[in-house]
Amino acid sequence: MIEITNETGYLPNKNLLEQIAHYLTDKDVELLLTDNDTIRRMNLEHRGIDSPTDVLSFPLESVPFAPLGEIVISVEYAADKASQYQNSLDDEIALLFIHGLLHLLGYDHETDSGQMRKKEEEVIRAFSLPDSLITRNEEE
Repeated sequence: MIEITNETGYLPNKNLLEQIAHYLTDKDVELLLTDNDTIRRMNLEHRGIDSPTDVLSFPLESVPFAPLGEIVISVEYAADKASQYQNSLDDEIALLFIHGLLHLLGYDHETDSGQMRKKEEEVIRAFSLPDSLITRNEEE
């Protein structure tokens, strides 16, 4: 199950996000949908980077019945990327959710040997979504 806190006017496709979460884990996940200013402050506080970003993941301790962690997505940032790549906002949010959820599950594209990219592409194909974030970032 996904617990969504929505600080924006965007109405997420909760059904799609629930299906993606269920595809990857049986643990609960918290999702915060916010704006660039809020995610910028979080990015500065937790990563020392003073700029907005698309998605942040915060894993929680492995405690019975506790959620896997929290994913924070800037809807504002996602809307800009959706426009840039000619995706729907729902698709862009789903891509960010997949990316964040894989990080919660322990994947790390910056240090692995392609495992996260492979898993991300598997999930993207399963849900007929556009190119992965990792692939797009490699092309930029």
